[in-house]
Amino acid sequence: MIAVEGLVKAFGRHGEVRAVDGVSFTAPAGEITGLLGPNGAGKTTLLRMLATLMAPDAGRATIDGRDVVADRAEVRRRLGVLSDARGLYPRLSGRENVEYYAALHGLAGRARAARVDALVERLGLAEIADRRAQGYSQGERMKVAIARALVHDPDTILLDEPTNGLDIMSVRSLREQLRGLRAAGKTLLFSSHVMQEVVALCDRIVILGHGRVVAIGTAAELMAQSGASSLEDAFVALLGSGEGLAA
Repeated sequence: MIAVEGLVKAFGRHGEVRAVDGVSFTAPAGEITGLLGPNGAGKTTLLRMLATLMAPDAGRATIDGRDVVADRAEVRRRLGVLSDARGLYPRLSGRENVEYYAALHGLAGRARAARVDALVERLGLAEIADRRAQGYSQGERMKVAIARALVHDPDTILLDEPTNGLDIMSVRSLREQLRGLRAAGKTLLFSSHVMQEVVALCDRIVILGHGRVVAIGTAAELMAQSGASSLEDAFVALLGSGEGLAA
């Protein structure tokens, strides 16, 4: 489970720009929690703090009860992070990129090989796994980045725009993977701009605006709260009103 309590992160010489301004929410195990917000809403900064890449200025966040600041090393062992697909080592093959991350997480020998092979098959990477990553398309890079994030079988997974660059069949396959992870009791925090994906996958949704939580609820609850007939319309209405299921 992810628990966020009054999280704050400010930038600027005097901290005048609050990218994250008192954000609180929970993302339970066995659910996919969606994170929605326009550009500049604070989503990336929030995810970086949860991923232990950036320390908050105030507030607290825990991953499975471990504090992201005080227990950073333990959090990292339990966490899978998909930030973007541009961080692959271009001279390594897709398989070697995933194997390297597996080694960093302590997997070795047959266990590592078996885990990497399983992800190559599950994510449809067989045709590209042994090619250098330098020539990959955006979708191919994304698939390898997803495999890299899952290689150590983390309990909590942060996904920032995971369908970016994927074709329709790859998106469908990813949906099934994420649903399987949810069924296995994993905690998933899913950031996306694609409303269709959020509706199809997320059990609950957190809407951010100007660094603050504007609303929390299921897609149906958010639509009912705003009087809208679609999540997209509800999103626009709730951001415009500054009101929602949670403040």
